[in-house]
Amino acid sequence: MQPPDASRHAARGLFRVVFHGLRVWNSGEIIDVALPPAALNDAIDDGGLFSNLQTPATQGGGSARTALSQEPVLPDGSVCERSIHIDADGLTIAPGLCDPHVHFRDPGQRDKEDMLSGCRAAAAGGFTTVLLMPNTAPAMDGRHVDVASAGSDDADGIQDMRESGHDSVIDYLQHYAQSHGVVLPAKFLLSVCASVGRSGLKASDPQDWMRYLRSEIALDPSDAAMAEHPLVAISDDGSAVTSRTLAEVGANARRFSLPILDHCEHHETGVMNDGVTSRHLGLPGIPAATELAIVARDIEFARQTGTHMHLQHVSTALAFDAIRKAKGEGLPVTCETAPHYLALCDEDVQRFQTLAKMNPPLRSAADRDATIAAVADGTVDMLATDHAPHTMHEKMQGMVKSPNGIIGLETAYGVCHRVLVDSGAIDDERLIELMSVAPARLMGFEAPDIPRLLDTQAATAEDSDNVEAESQGNGSDRGAPERRILDLSGLNRSAVNSSAFDYTILDTRGTWTVKSANFHSKARNTPFEGMKVSGRAQATILDGRIAFSRIPASRLTEVSRLTGEDKLR
Repeated sequence: MQPPDASRHAARGLFRVVFHGLRVWNSGEIIDVALPPAALNDAIDDGGLFSNLQTPATQGGGSARTALSQEPVLPDGSVCERSIHIDADGLTIAPGLCDPHVHFRDPGQRDKEDMLSGCRAAAAGGFTTVLLMPNTAPAMDGRHVDVASAGSDDADGIQDMRESGHDSVIDYLQHYAQSHGVVLPAKFLLSVCASVGRSGLKASDPQDWMRYLRSEIALDPSDAAMAEHPLVAISDDGSAVTSRTLAEVGANARRFSLPILDHCEHHETGVMNDGVTSRHLGLPGIPAATELAIVARDIEFARQTGTHMHLQHVSTALAFDAIRKAKGEGLPVTCETAPHYLALCDEDVQRFQTLAKMNPPLRSAADRDATIAAVADGTVDMLATDHAPHTMHEKMQGMVKSPNGIIGLETAYGVCHRVLVDSGAIDDERLIELMSVAPARLMGFEAPDIPRLLDTQAATAEDSDNVEAESQGNGSDRGAPERRILDLSGLNRSAVNSSAFDYTILDTRGTWTVKSANFHSKARNTPFEGMKVSGRAQATILDGRIAFSRIPASRLTEVSRLTGEDKLR
């Protein structure tokens, strides 16, 4: 069960949350957004708005606030519904952020992160969907686990799986919420190992994992949990797909229309970028050529076979030049980079030590500038955190022994906004394309088109008098011009993608200071501690419900009881 958490609250009953005055991320239109009536007991409330849900101070004296949350049931026994009106002036609504590259360490290393803490970190960062990499323990290759043949490194993961009643990592993850009795505040999709056990010796067998694909691809029927968390990519992330398995892995990818997500870097020795700083520190270096070698190989493979090669965490100028040329040829090649390659370089290792150790390593200042330029000119398709939790005990073992990786879900938007938008390299709209629209497409779905949804609702809602009255009469200025309302309860779920109910509400102008003690992740391994960044998710809406909020109680304008004709349609 979920552990007790001070950020949760006791608001009871059904609540219809209405945001007033949101700016649409790509059109600039100012709209209101109404969510379907829902319970708020699973919402994570960091801002305090729901923690003591009450009406604002009444005029003319008397009790300052009325605790409506203490009256969830009406005298006739029905559940009371209330409308919560929030002043969202200055905030932006965008499709939920999507991260195509995360490690949640579950099963096998749950002391670092687990599915609940990882999803909570995602929601706190504004992410509604993440793609899990397959380097779990045991590896996510689709095989059923045989405890007699499993290595000792997998013992903890096997125990995790047995306690949940599953003998396959994919089954364990797809049914995680049910078997652990939790509500996960973010959606997740899965990638399957390119090779058996991620060993790089033999390609994984589709017979072991094809039934876990999307229902329109899978040959066997899927249950609801399997359909919600399908396999959408092939990867051996943590290692590049080996040349000995690449041909067969590519054939599997093409057969099922899956992208190969390749850790496009390979080295045998080294702990940081090879350069002046590594030599100054006396540490073994990793040349930039180790990235280019895999990138060039994968581009040629895409040219020869038509396989969609997605190149992960690209970090060097040489690699971006090769990718830029490949895109010019129209090859099926996409790529991502990560916030740390935009904000930091190898010189920062002197200051952050092991908190700046990752794979690929932080590169030179020139490579960092080339990475920013590649984002600005469109060579980079998307941004990914490569969220890699470790315990601080592990990270404090020195540069040679410390594991690679840092966490990033709760800092990604703020860091990227500061580095890319505040500098003028890109605008806010482009940042959403990089962090939502493009990664969603890689994962096989389209981000919601808010202007189109508004147009569709306007065309079909001939009798919307009460919608307009609600929008203009509660929490809005009486003299303000009429504005449209996106009413999520009015969407036909059978006619729209499920992502049409997933959004993030952003403060694109505010600044804040990173404090890892406030993270929802179990991990604290970040080099961004104390950094002042700009832009932050204020609320995360998942499936039409508040999954996370840091909206302050000062933005609450009205709480009213909903009955009959008062309800938004």
